[in-house]
Formats: sequence, C-alpha cells, structure tokens
Amino acid sequence: MTPVSSVLDLAAAPVVPVVVLDDAADAVPLARALVAGGLAAIEVTLRTPAALDAIRAIADGVPGAVVGAGTVLSARGVADAVAAGARFLVSPGWTDGLLGAMEASGVPYLPGVSTASEVVALLERGVSAMKFFPAEAAGGTAYLRSLAGPLPGARFCPTGGISAASAPAYLALPNVACVGGSWMLPPEALAARDWSRVESLAGEASSLGGVSQV
Repeated sequence: MTPVSSVLDLAAAPVVPVVVLDDAADAVPLARALVAGGLAAIEVTLRTPAALDAIRAIADGVPGAVVGAGTVLSARGVADAVAAGARFLVSPGWTDGLLGAMEASGVPYLPGVSTASEVVALLERGVSAMKFFPAEAAGGTAYLRSLAGPLPGARFCPTGGISAASAPAYLALPNVACVGGSWMLPPEALAARDWSRVESLAGEASSLGGVSQV
C-alpha cells in the first residue's frame, strides 16, 4: 500500500493551498508565488476544465512545487490527474472503488471523511491520513478534538471554510498535521494577477506553525 501519511509529510509548511484555476496560463506564476512564500505543496482542484492543464504546467514549469490534484471523484479522475503530473491526490469523500483507484495509483492520497464511522472504516483498511471535509460545517476543531481520544491513530488535514484566523486553532490539535485553505488566494488578487500579494499571504500562512509528525 502507498504510505498515505506521506501526503501530510509533503507539506513543508502547515498549510496546503487549495487552488481553483479557470485559466491554465495563470498556473505557473501562481505556483511560483506560493513556493516563494513557503508553500510548496499545492492542491489544484479538478473543478474546472483548466485543472489538468494547470497541474501539467506546474509539474513541468515549477521545480520547487509539489503539485497534487484535489476534488478527485472517480478512477478516471485519478488516472487523468496522475498522467498530468499530480504527485498526490485528495478527495472530498471516498468509496471502495475510489479508494482502490487511489491506492493503485502509486502516489500518496488523502481520502475525505466527515464522520467517525468513515474514519474507523479507513483505519480498518490501513489508511491513517485523511482529509476532514467540510471542516467548519462538519464540526470544526471541537469535532476533531473529540475524535483524538477514541481514534488516536488518525491524522487529519482539515479543509473547508478555514481562514487565517481559524487555522492556528486547528494546527494546535494533536491529530491535525496540516490544513488546506484558499485564504492566501483572494479572488481580487487572482483577477489582477497580483502574484506579489499572493506570495506575501503565502509567507504569512507558512509561518503559522510546524507540521505534526505522523
């Protein structure tokens, strides 16, 4: 089995930027700004037609980036993302079929969970690193704190509604290795292609704290 905890180890900083790109031409300058700010692990979500081209561009053009694919929903999505150069995979949830495809892909992956039963089911399958999504809507830090006692073997990357203000509370939890978010990518900065602002916000995010050992 792929060592899934290495997904969390990929993050040299405590935050994984969650990127939605409508224009693949923006992928390389955006990724360079994030890397320059200290955020090397970049999740490009498969939510737009430009996503696979964006992953390919970052993989080919930004040597310092560790680009992955998010919103992976099917075996076809797994195959397409890996073929484009994705070095890790993230899903908002999981099924047996999707989990099998991610495991067979040969790259690290984070299946999404939002309930204790889903966590237990993954632990039974030997998967200990998970995405907690949608983090804020599913119970936030209080929910994750309540899971730490009965399920100490699980480690999480919470994503969904997390901000610069709330991220430190998540990172302080013993079962959180990193968080995913997009607050360092404000829409107005992306629209203006203000990469210097993105780099500055990425730098602030990268200084929030260290990644837990998993």
